[in-house]
Amino acid sequence: MDRIDEEILRLLKENGRMTSSEIGKQVHLSVPAVSERIRKLEDTGVIDRFTIRLNRDKRGLHLIAFIMVQLERPEHVEGFRETILQTDSVLECHHMAGSYDYMLKVALPGTRELEQLISHTIKQVAGVAKTNTMIVLSSMKEEM
Repeated sequence: MDRIDEEILRLLKENGRMTSSEIGKQVHLSVPAVSERIRKLEDTGVIDRFTIRLNRDKRGLHLIAFIMVQLERPEHVEGFRETILQTDSVLECHHMAGSYDYMLKVALPGTRELEQLISHTIKQVAGVAKTNTMIVLSSMKEEM
């Protein structure tokens, strides 16, 4: 990857629907040259996929929270992971080093739904020892 590839990635991050022609004008390359670079970035896995970013507020998901989860034993991991993968409100799940095992990023309409998620979904999973929840007040930067 060179400086031009980095610029192409930056432009695509800003607008994934930007055409090769528009990109070419900004990086001073022909359309075929831009298309070939994008294809190589895809083939090498640098570009994992093209997707859309939904506006959570417009979808009524006004509350963002991070939930730290501690499991009692390693044998509870599989059941926990299955539950999390099936829970639509969980945007991200990260296995962590430290006093908690997992950190979840969730998006919900409000605190009532957050309480339901914690009390009736997460804490009902066998082996969940404790949770710690932090509610986001505002976000200055959030990238995919």
